[in-house]
Amino acid sequence: MKHIPSTLWLTGLSAAGKTTLAHALAEALAIAGATCEILDGDAVRQRVSSDLGFSRQDRSENVRRVADLCRAHNEAGTWAIAALISPYRDDRELARRIVGRPKFFEVYLAAPLSVCEARDPKGLYRKARAGVITNLTGVDDPYEVPLSPDILLDTGELSIAACVAATMDLLKAR
Repeated sequence: MKHIPSTLWLTGLSAAGKTTLAHALAEALAIAGATCEILDGDAVRQRVSSDLGFSRQDRSENVRRVADLCRAHNEAGTWAIAALISPYRDDRELARRIVGRPKFFEVYLAAPLSVCEARDPKGLYRKARAGVITNLTGVDDPYEVPLSPDILLDTGELSIAACVAATMDLLKAR
């Protein structure tokens, strides 16, 4: 891989396919000769952000922590793939500044809410619609769509292979 180790920041609603794509991209990067670390939102919440809830402030702090980890991985010579909802534009912009603009690729998984709700592997949408949980992004908490992501992937229409190919093409073009 010709690129200096960088960060792929996968953002989108719950069940948009971020974790699935992160693993497929890690495999593609490994084949291209890059060392890679996946920072999955659920896993990060359990390890480095277990003290945080889901208020706007806590979500922002979670994004800041993940961005710091991404930067550290990049500085150590490893690619980072962050797969987290990161619902707020300001937080994603902060992540871009922390990592460094030339090493930050915002990948927006633009699956429609209806597709994400149909997938719903964790039952979160069902629970939110029933009032069992609150602050679910896309239901009772906003998701601010990226205004100019490096790449937009409609995972409701595109296969994972097509998403990987498009993302790898993006990296080759830069």
